[in-house]
Amino acid sequence: MSYLNTTHQHHGLQDLGGISDYLDTYSHHAHWLLRASLASVFIFHGVSKFMNLGGFAGMMELPISIAFLVALAEVAGGLLIILGGIMHDWMTRLGGAFIIPVMLGAISMVHWGRWNFVPAENFPMGGMEFQVVLLLIALYFVIRGNKV
Repeated sequence: MSYLNTTHQHHGLQDLGGISDYLDTYSHHAHWLLRASLASVFIFHGVSKFMNLGGFAGMMELPISIAFLVALAEVAGGLLIILGGIMHDWMTRLGGAFIIPVMLGAISMVHWGRWNFVPAENFPMGGMEFQVVLLLIALYFVIRGNKV
């Protein structure tokens, strides 16, 4: 299974003067880029929902209890993605699992039917492009956990 081989073969200019080796020394920390990106989005949006839970519930035509669970899943999911990186694999996986149904709901209830994230007349909240990316990053953390 040579396609799984992760060793690097450097050939002249492809190595970019040793930059590949330099970057490889930090590659085991690269997961923090995805963690910080995903967690910041969900913590921000979850806290924002908690600050106006009734407004969010009304806008989405959701019972207040469901709106509360959505906001909780966003905040808890974001926090678990970060905490999982320094503590336990199960926290990372659970954080990703909390985010997935939120994104499926956002895509199906608000963004379905338009790919482009730019708002349009029929899609004032934009399309599903960004939400699909967030969904796939969350799925990545469910599948990979802390295996970087």
